[in-house]
Amino acid sequence: MIVCQNCKSQEPDGTIFCSECGSQLTEANGAQTQKFANDSEELREAIAYTGDVPSQGNSWISLHLLDSGKILPFSDRKEFTLGRLSDNQPIEPDLDLSPYKAFDNGVSRLHAVIRHKEDGVVLVDVGSSNGTYINGVRILPNIEHPLRHGDIVALGKLKMQIVLS
Repeated sequence: MIVCQNCKSQEPDGTIFCSECGSQLTEANGAQTQKFANDSEELREAIAYTGDVPSQGNSWISLHLLDSGKILPFSDRKEFTLGRLSDNQPIEPDLDLSPYKAFDNGVSRLHAVIRHKEDGVVLVDVGSSNGTYINGVRILPNIEHPLRHGDIVALGKLKMQIVLS
């Protein structure tokens, strides 16, 4: 475990930013967290996680759910919506976060969109009720916000780390 020097929150080994306050973390021995290479096999070996191993396909992004340790890889599209399923909902998100306590954590039915563009990856809050945060800072809705490898994104209170390959 890594202890945040700012708020004293305990985070799993390998976490780059504190899930509570967004501060960049350092290891207990004082070493800075490492930057991962772009090679997906080396990336999988370097990430400290307790969930499933990402597929070996052409995954350009994975979401590391911090509460469960589960890793959700994506490869088949350049854009996907995040949210939760609800009864009688005519539009469904591409990624249903319901199995990860989305309702309890304040995730909207259609909460955000992640897009892979030529110049990088962006996140857009689509008018969610409880907001979207990048590294602890609430983002404005309907505006593209750049994502970097290691960023902590919170949909309401559901926190995930961005893993780009």
